[in-house]
Amino acid sequence: MHEDDIAVMMRALGHPVRLEILRILAQRAENCCCNDVTDCLSLAQSTVSQHLKVLLDAGVIERRAQGTRNNYCVRTDRLAAFNRAVGDYVSGLDASGSHCDRQPAEAS
Repeated sequence: MHEDDIAVMMRALGHPVRLEILRILAQRAENCCCNDVTDCLSLAQSTVSQHLKVLLDAGVIERRAQGTRNNYCVRTDRLAAFNRAVGDYVSGLDASGSHCDRQPAEAS
């Protein structure tokens, strides 16, 4: 996963409502439509739909047409790749040797 992909996923996951939607989708597994998610949140369907689109565009979730409904599910493969990429990125920063040595604030 490239740094641009990491940034896109971080932006998508950087909103509390989208994290809650992700949790709802993960708990429901398959066959979860926008209305199902809306029923779990105190938000308008249009707001939930916008958040789903951000997650969808980032590749965090997948949409599957089933009849007249669109069902959403979590892309666990993408989240696992994101987890590894962030871990590798942070490890690389730590190994670079350039650190800001922060002194603890003095007590007043």
